[in-house]
Amino acid sequence: MTAYLLNLAQLAAIFGLLSVSLNILIGYGGIFSVAHAVFFGLGAYAGAHVALDLFPDLLLAALASALIAGLLSAALALPALRVRGEYFVIASLGLQMLATTVFTEAQAITGGLGGLVGIPPPTLFGFTLADPLVFLFCCLAFLALALALVRQLMRGSFGRALMALRDSEMAAEALGKNVALIKTLAVVLGTAFAGIAGALFAFQEEFVNVESFTLDQSVLILAMVIIGGAGTLSGPLIGTLLLLLLPAALTFIPFIPPTDIGAVQQLIYGFAMTLLMIFRPAGLAGRAMGRR
Repeated sequence: MTAYLLNLAQLAAIFGLLSVSLNILIGYGGIFSVAHAVFFGLGAYAGAHVALDLFPDLLLAALASALIAGLLSAALALPALRVRGEYFVIASLGLQMLATTVFTEAQAITGGLGGLVGIPPPTLFGFTLADPLVFLFCCLAFLALALALVRQLMRGSFGRALMALRDSEMAAEALGKNVALIKTLAVVLGTAFAGIAGALFAFQEEFVNVESFTLDQSVLILAMVIIGGAGTLSGPLIGTLLLLLLPAALTFIPFIPPTDIGAVQQLIYGFAMTLLMIFRPAGLAGRAMGRR
């Protein structure tokens, strides 16, 4: 039971970092994306290759994953951010579908459906982080760093400009804001943190394959942000805890067959999001958009 709880806590910290990274785009920038799992996957594959081909240094893997996810997102954001609103959602959906196909077919890089296996335990400053509790603290440290950085940025000029774009892109542009640059920086920052979460996930699972980076995963991350409360620091964390604990709780209900847990989980997600849109459109954090 202790090992299970530690594993669940590690996943909560990793997905907390992932939802915080998407919150930069959705909550503060108003950039709705359903392709966040793509950059999560890029980070996971990059971190896995660093560990398998070089050496499993946690900081090196995190840095490589952040760079690859951030740089590739910048290249994709420049043309994609020319469209707005629902058109960007469609563009991100196309990216998600394309990436799933690439992850599946690029066997030399991703291992295809078989994935990359045998990822060794991470090391930090020469010490092996084989103890699950120690690795949990490392995941929490990355999460705390991301929260501190987001909090500081959103209180500064960049955050104010980003939220101005979210509220009225045309008004911000009329005031001389460089819309393309601000949006691109937000996308790069958010996807870089998603890449780091991917590297942590690769070490935590010791195995990565395409099934962890599909559209379903992107929708789950989106649900974490919206249910918890977009545009707040605590909201994505609340949503992450709820949606990760829900499947674990369902396994202890005797009258739900294990094969039906996934379907019941999807029903609860849909019902919860419908109720939230009616009664708490700002999410469970209960704050207006843009307040921190």
